[in-house]
Amino acid sequence: MLVLFDQGTPVPIRPFLVGHTVETTAQRGWDKLKNGELLEVAEEAGFEVLVTPDKNIRYQQNLTLRRIALVVLATPSGPCSANMSSVSSLR
Repeated sequence: MLVLFDQGTPVPIRPFLVGHTVETTAQRGWDKLKNGELLEVAEEAGFEVLVTPDKNIRYQQNLTLRRIALVVLATPSGPCSANMSSVSSLR
């Protein structure tokens, strides 16, 4: 599966997506695109999933006709953020 990490997506989670090809918007030169443009070019490039910390994307975009799936990450605060650094130190 071809996965795109949006700006602000923690790159340290990349190794946990074994068997998937992961690229960032910065690698593609898409880091300055607005959400609508980003979704369009990502779909055209064959990306199947966009991982983003942007909780408002579903309210800002009409997603009904989109082929790309969205994974919206929770804000890294509280006990989960502490656990993430522990997980990455285990490897």
